[in-house]
Amino acid sequence: MKRWNANSTALLVLALTIGVWAQQDPGPRTGAAGAGGAYSSLNANELQFFTQASAIFAEMDSVQGTIEPGKGLGPAFNGNSCAMCHAQPAVGGSSPGTASPQNPIANPQVALATLDGATNAVPSFITSSGPVREARFIFNSDGSLDGGVHDLYTIAGRSDAPGCTLAQPNFAQQLSHNNVIFRIPTPVYGLGFVESTPDATLQANLAATKSARWHLGIGGSFNTSGNDGSITRFGWKAQNKSVLVFSGEAYNVEIGVSNEAFPNERSAVSGCVFNNSPEDASNLLNPNPSSPNYGTTVGTISEMSSDTVNFAAFARLSAPPTPAAPTQSTQNGQAIFENIGCALCHSESLTTGASPYTGMSNVTYHPYSDFALHHLGSGLADGIVQGSAGWDQFRTAPLWGVGQRLFFMHDGRTSDLLQAILDHSVNNCRQRGCQSEADGVIHNFKTLQQSQVQDLLNFLRSL
Repeated sequence: MKRWNANSTALLVLALTIGVWAQQDPGPRTGAAGAGGAYSSLNANELQFFTQASAIFAEMDSVQGTIEPGKGLGPAFNGNSCAMCHAQPAVGGSSPGTASPQNPIANPQVALATLDGATNAVPSFITSSGPVREARFIFNSDGSLDGGVHDLYTIAGRSDAPGCTLAQPNFAQQLSHNNVIFRIPTPVYGLGFVESTPDATLQANLAATKSARWHLGIGGSFNTSGNDGSITRFGWKAQNKSVLVFSGEAYNVEIGVSNEAFPNERSAVSGCVFNNSPEDASNLLNPNPSSPNYGTTVGTISEMSSDTVNFAAFARLSAPPTPAAPTQSTQNGQAIFENIGCALCHSESLTTGASPYTGMSNVTYHPYSDFALHHLGSGLADGIVQGSAGWDQFRTAPLWGVGQRLFFMHDGRTSDLLQAILDHSVNNCRQRGCQSEADGVIHNFKTLQQSQVQDLLNFLRSL
């Protein structure tokens, strides 16, 4: 029989306490989506560009453009539209789901498996009530590092892909080898502000908290471009330099459309390539049949631009998420957020530099992120190296809009905001290298009274 001791009692108390806390996440905020629109100061031309770009962001792709209007899907893919994955609480957000107060829908990746005659099987980690996910393999079969995305589905069997026999990856086998990690979509709202924030501003922001971070065991460094040394800031590991690169990579990797940023077709096996590459390119002639300038060299910026440029424009010109009106509880929670150390990584405010877009220069915005990399320890480590971001490092996830988000952490492992907080720390870490930089903050969090925990959760759900 296992001997009961003081440590066992402490663990039971902690477990019971966490169990009570877990019921207190208010859940995704109800009401209208606080995001998805254009930034309020845009001029008429910029607003027109945003409006047209948002429609292209939502356009569905088929293989040859003969079923759904867009062209270039596959040969392998995770989705058939940017808006399929970036949907909650509105187009441009994170993963949709059945728990959404705004637009409750089942994970669209389930139905996508057999859309238009495709013969894919739905992997075990894709469920109707779960998040949209991409899968990455940590290692190759020879033991070398992989880290790349292995798309869920192929175009085999689709009515617009005759003769293609490309097989899906053997996810069951790779899962049995613990070789698969997941990522969920990051929201793209307000990214024009992030992109136009000078490197010097990010560096000064990180330097300003150096002493306070040191006392809590928090480090912090930036991922940088191997070409010019400038700070990269987009993606779960801040691996992408710009919104345009981020968009081009996603279009190529997630939907399978080759483009001017990523011009080579992925999984280009014989019998599965139906279009010239790049499939998405700038338009020399106006491609819009409803335009009076159709077939000429005259058109709007959006019409003459590639899809990839439109995706980037949608993200750049979108407004940041709008938080809920403050209450006494959320104001208390914000003070607690700062006092226990959360704000040392989740910086409330940054200021843009000069921007080419109307009203977006020298604007103070509130992303709740320092956009730096931090070690989060063995509990969250995904084993993936991207740029200078190591196996357990992640960019501080911006918290703006978290009040209406359905899934948390890089892999969507939980829908419970309290659990997401606790997951920042590593329990029972007894070996070197398994610690998380958030351990000190989570220690402070665990000393809070129940009312303070509730205020903190209410504050986060107000963002």
